[in-house]
Amino acid sequence: MKTSIINVLILSTLTLSPLALANQAGDFIIRGGATMVNPDSDKSTIMLGGADSSMTLTVDDNTQLGLNFVYFYDSNWAIELLAATPFTHDITIQDKNSVLGVDGANLGEVSQLPPTLSALYYFDTHSAFKPYLGVGINYTVFFDEDFAAAPKSLGLSNLDLDGSFGLSAQIGADYHLDEKWSLNASIRYIDINTDATFDVAGSNIGRADIDIDPMVYSLMLGYKF
Repeated sequence: MKTSIINVLILSTLTLSPLALANQAGDFIIRGGATMVNPDSDKSTIMLGGADSSMTLTVDDNTQLGLNFVYFYDSNWAIELLAATPFTHDITIQDKNSVLGVDGANLGEVSQLPPTLSALYYFDTHSAFKPYLGVGINYTVFFDEDFAAAPKSLGLSNLDLDGSFGLSAQIGADYHLDEKWSLNASIRYIDINTDATFDVAGSNIGRADIDIDPMVYSLMLGYKF
């Protein structure tokens, strides 16, 4: 008799688990964890006075605390807001022709926030593993732009980067540990392009079109309300 009852309980648990873990309309998930922004490795050309200076620059990656807020319209469709603590990137200059004699030097650093609003589509798997695809729109704001000491000594000043609107695309998955807790991993591409301007010896003649276009990798822990 005991064996029969245990078998029934096990069967009931296995049968109900997918339903218990299924996302429902009105569910709200908060996620937190590590998010890395890895900019495109292509080099951006620096213009001086409207002419190609032969100098280029690159932007390095950075990892910060990432936050996600997800609201479900039904079991398949959800809307997600990506937020994070500010990312700070070092900018490196390539000066192969010794225009300024600063090849490989740290040009400066810039901080940015890339809030991204996305629509997500979750696939029906009837299991704890729930993959999804997403598309969205991003607005990146740059701040605290500053040249390093060496470029400043050469007369570079007033570095400024414009904000950027762009599209994003992502693939990700949740793995539900129980009815409330889940692990999330995602990879997304964000179209981030900005115009940088700066002064050289007091004249506003420096410009660079910077294609950051990063891949963004996140690993997070989520809690469902």
